[in-house]
Amino acid sequence: MAGLKIDYSTCDACGNCINTCPVKALYKRGNKVALEENNCILCGGCIDSCPYEAISINKKRTKTINREKTSGIWVYAEHKKGVMHPVVYELLGKGRELADKSKHKLTAVLIDGESSHLAKELIAYGADRVILCSHVLLESQQDEYHFDAMTTILEEEIPSIFLFGATSFGRSLAPRMAARLQTGLTADCTRLEVDDVSGNLYQTRPAFGGNLMATILCPDQRPQMATVRSGIMHAKEPDYYREGMIKRVNYKGKIKPNIEIINEIIGEKKESIGDASVIISAGRGIGSQKNMKLVRKLADVLGGQVGVSRPLVDIGWSEYPHQIGQTGAVVRPQLMITCGISGAIQHLAGIADAKTIIAINTDPEAPIFSVANYKIIDDCIEVLKMLIDSMEKKQS
Repeated sequence: MAGLKIDYSTCDACGNCINTCPVKALYKRGNKVALEENNCILCGGCIDSCPYEAISINKKRTKTINREKTSGIWVYAEHKKGVMHPVVYELLGKGRELADKSKHKLTAVLIDGESSHLAKELIAYGADRVILCSHVLLESQQDEYHFDAMTTILEEEIPSIFLFGATSFGRSLAPRMAARLQTGLTADCTRLEVDDVSGNLYQTRPAFGGNLMATILCPDQRPQMATVRSGIMHAKEPDYYREGMIKRVNYKGKIKPNIEIINEIIGEKKESIGDASVIISAGRGIGSQKNMKLVRKLADVLGGQVGVSRPLVDIGWSEYPHQIGQTGAVVRPQLMITCGISGAIQHLAGIADAKTIIAINTDPEAPIFSVANYKIIDDCIEVLKMLIDSMEKKQS
C-alpha cells in the first residue's frame, strides 16, 4: 500500500516536516517524528522540506492498462425526458478542444429510452460519434440501470478520457464507473489540458477550501475520468451541417435494481444564481450580518439575486446556494455589484464571465478592482444606502 516512509537513521527530528504538513499528519512523539497515517494525503510537502532526505513515499505498484487498447475522448450525455443538461454542451466544447489537440475522436454516450433525435444535436455540438444505448428501463434517471448499460458499452471499448457533468446524477454515476474500471476520478475540475505526447490529462481542481489549485494526473490507468460543474467550460456554437456516426448498443436490462421508483414528483423550480442576470454580491467587508438586509434590498429593487463569497457561508451569514466562486456557483450576469469583496482567486474565477462588474471596497489595492469595469473606493454600506434610495426614488 502507498504510504509515507521515514528513515530514522538519517532523521534528526528537526521539525521542518511537521511545520510544513498542511493536515497535521506529522507530530513529535518523544524524540522522534511520528506519522498519523489516516491524516496523510501524500502531498509530498514534507519531502521537499526535509534537509536530510529522510522522507519518501512508498508508492503502490498498480496494474497498468494497455494504452493501445484505449482510444478517444468520451462525454456522458446526461439528459432528462429528452432535454439535454447544459453541462453536456460545455463538456463537448472542451472535449472537442482536447480531441483536436490529441488527434482523438470525440464520442458522446447517450443512454435513454428512445431519444435518437438528441444524437444529431450532440454531433452538431462537436461529437464525431454518438454511442446510443436505448431501452425502456433507461427512461428514468436511475443510476443502477445507467451503470449497467454503461458497463455493457465498456465491454467493447474503453476511452482514454471520460468526462461527466458534476451534477447530482453525474456525481453518483461517475464514481461507480471509476470503481468498476479500477481507475481514478477527479471531481469538480475547473481546468482540463491534455499532453499531446503522453496523452495524460492534466486535471485541475480547487483544494483545501479553494485556497490551493491542485493538478492531478492518472498516468497508469485508463480511462482518465473527471467531473466538471456547469458553467466552468464553454460550449461551441452548434453546426447542424456536421456529420457524424451513430453506433447503437443493445441493452438487455436483466438486472434487478435495489431501489424501485414508485412515483416521481416534480418539485417547484427555483431560479439558480447561475442563471441570474443581475447579482448583488457581498463579502466580509459588509461588516455584520444585519447589513445583509441592505444587500437583499438592492437586489429586490434591481430585480436581481444575492450572491456571497465563501467566508460568509462559512460563518453562517448566508446559505451555500448563494456562494459564488470555484467552490460555489459560476455566474455570468449582465450586471454584478460586489460589496466588500476583496477578490480571492477562487472568487474571481467564478465571476470571470460577468459582463459588467461594479466593485465597492475601501481598499484601493483590492484584487477585485483588477476585473471591475467600474470602481468605487468607499464604504460599501453607505454606497448601498445611496443606491437603494436613488433607485426607489426613480421607481416612484
